[in-house]
Amino acid sequence: MSTPQTSAVTIAVVSAGVSAPSSTRLLAERAAQRTLDLLHAEGSQATVTIIDLAPIALDIARSIVGGFPTEPVQAAIDRLASADAVIASTPVYKAGISGLFKSFADLIDNDLLIAKPVILGATGGTGRHAMVVDEQLRPLFAFLRAIPVPTSLYAAPEDWGSAELGSRINRAATELVLLLRSGAPREIADDNWRAYQHQFNGNATRTERSIEDVDFDTDLMRLAAGGQSARNSEDSHDDRSA
Repeated sequence: MSTPQTSAVTIAVVSAGVSAPSSTRLLAERAAQRTLDLLHAEGSQATVTIIDLAPIALDIARSIVGGFPTEPVQAAIDRLASADAVIASTPVYKAGISGLFKSFADLIDNDLLIAKPVILGATGGTGRHAMVVDEQLRPLFAFLRAIPVPTSLYAAPEDWGSAELGSRINRAATELVLLLRSGAPREIADDNWRAYQHQFNGNATRTERSIEDVDFDTDLMRLAAGGQSARNSEDSHDDRSA
């Protein structure tokens, strides 16, 4: 890792742990610290921002029911949007990811995490739930068009003292740093914008565009305009109205 980052990197840690202390947050913090160590070792500036979901759980519920994020939830979404990478960690309940984590994810605009590299992690009371990360978290972040690193993290009570957990954390952090160093995530999100369907007026600040950025010459736009260019159709309508 000899090529330093050209700008400061922000890592957002999203933890759905509810206990104090929280093993879910501890797992995410260990991954974040290892990521920081690797970035600092190559001369990059990097910081971590922690998004704890437990303190805003009621606001998340109100936002789901009301259809709009409350101020605390919007603040959390804004911090997530401004991060260069994400470390997501959830407890496992009844063989599934936390309802709190999923509810927060339901409030995220579909464009928010496009091409953002992510470390996926979970904790549980038994090793039997280890596949929850890949069976539930990975499809969720695939839907959001993020880039999860290949190595998933899972910690049961017996894992905390094992060298294997430390090895997996190091591997996941290394994968995250390599993605950040490559610059590919930002190029995908910015330069390849037209390859994605987008929702306007959402929370996706990194992919914000105006109506001028819409490609009116796609097949779908031509179909909507009766077989001709949607832009030409719009211009013709303006001429007739003049």
